[in-house]
Amino acid sequence: MRKEWLYLLLLLCSAATLNITAQNPYLPLWEHIPDGEPYVFEDPDKPGEYRVYIYGSHDIYRTAYCGPDQVVWSASVNDLTHWRYDGIIFESKKGADGKLLNADGAADVLFAPDVAMVKEKDGSKTYYLYPNTQNGGRQTMIAKSKRPDGPFEVCNWNPEKPHETVGILHFDPGVFVDDDGRVYGYWGFGDSHGAELDPTTMATLKKGGQNIENLIPGYQQDDIFRFFEASSMRKIKDKYVLVYSRFTREGEFGLPMVNYTLAYAYSDYPLGPFTYGGTLIDGRARGKDANGNIIPTANPTGNTHGSLCEINGQWYIFYHRQTGVNEYSRQAMVAPVTVKVQEGLGGKVEISEGEYTSEGFELNGLQMNKRYPAAIACWLTCPEPTTRDSKGNSVYTGSYVEATYLKEIPQGDPYDIKWNMNPVINNTDGSIVGYKYFSLDAVKGDKACLLLNMKSTGVKGQIKVMLDNPWENCGGKCVGEMKISGKSGKAKDFKIELKGLKGKTGKHALFLVFSSPTKKHSLCTLYSLSLNK
Repeated sequence: MRKEWLYLLLLLCSAATLNITAQNPYLPLWEHIPDGEPYVFEDPDKPGEYRVYIYGSHDIYRTAYCGPDQVVWSASVNDLTHWRYDGIIFESKKGADGKLLNADGAADVLFAPDVAMVKEKDGSKTYYLYPNTQNGGRQTMIAKSKRPDGPFEVCNWNPEKPHETVGILHFDPGVFVDDDGRVYGYWGFGDSHGAELDPTTMATLKKGGQNIENLIPGYQQDDIFRFFEASSMRKIKDKYVLVYSRFTREGEFGLPMVNYTLAYAYSDYPLGPFTYGGTLIDGRARGKDANGNIIPTANPTGNTHGSLCEINGQWYIFYHRQTGVNEYSRQAMVAPVTVKVQEGLGGKVEISEGEYTSEGFELNGLQMNKRYPAAIACWLTCPEPTTRDSKGNSVYTGSYVEATYLKEIPQGDPYDIKWNMNPVINNTDGSIVGYKYFSLDAVKGDKACLLLNMKSTGVKGQIKVMLDNPWENCGGKCVGEMKISGKSGKAKDFKIELKGLKGKTGKHALFLVFSSPTKKHSLCTLYSLSLNK
């Protein structure tokens, strides 16, 4: 197992210390868990109580996808605003013979996993983890445990080749156990596969079964389903709902083609035929500019992976976003959706598209008098490389979230607000940083104030605070502004008086609009913000 002392610190800390309030991203900002598969399982330490467990890959390499271990986080179904680190659940390093799998001693890189739970005849439960190693001979690896939080041990080693595993599942495995105990597997990269599995192995093809190729059409085969990867099956009432990463068509939604969306298809049967349902979430956070043109208001490109989960009667779509200027520091996100199922053969499944917001599980809106990391921004001017510096590195124009990792925190409580933040950087002229949504129910009268913890860079300019929309001609209202001096300095709180809030109740978006006569140079670095009475 990885020995970074800060991860050991997490294991040693008290449960109270391990709590974190869950706006989007809903895990600590130094934690990078993409590809999240959410499941509600019974708490093994508190029978009768249930927790939501998030299983995903683990971005730690910074210049490449994923990492050598997989960890799990969980939260009580009765309090989704506090998540707990439950530790490392799996590493793939040694074979059945106890010898290292790789000559250099490095563990396998583990990509997007899935988990399935089986109820045994004696009433016990067995949990199967599909960790998705793509190393030769181990693409079919599965591991099992008697607890949802592991540890998991490989259970399908090839008896003749101790460094290889047996099975049919491959890239992005998804496994589903039906109400009748039958087991189905789904996988694919560019083309979609599905099959019924042998329940005694949970990995091999059921006797007499077949690998159904093109379970739904791939993105090079049709202009509707356009499957790319990330197969995930859920059963909702009597319907089988396949969640997957979809390549949009060129020009669809008025934007270029990307694989940054999750979509769904549904069927009356586990292996189809399927009907296309629609988009569940768009990682570009589609919005409109001042002229009404559709634009990405978050990273314009990336990948995503996730699934649906019902928690206390509310459905959510879980997915991930990119941070920084590459795809290797991804963070766990969530959005509420509505689900309507018309039962019976041929019945429809209608699922609303989730909105990309800052709220996470704070469904009533971000609260006043509470400090939030600036990195929960859900509207960020798309960073585009415009020039190169003397060393050939890209120079970006536009705000973005800088990635921060736990190992970069020098000391102290890793949940402290001063560490649990990614700075929003590169706030150049024309940049917009937005938050959806703040609750204004606690505003009294006409005024409030916005505290921005930031560090000036020495570039003159101003910040305009807009309510509801960044542009006045699109319904936005300027409620405050602040000049930024040409002096650089240490990070501190800057107070912006907000006016014109009388009668504004419920949830409203806030946008920080930056302007400066000096182009392509950042005005400041944002660390946190608080909307106060």
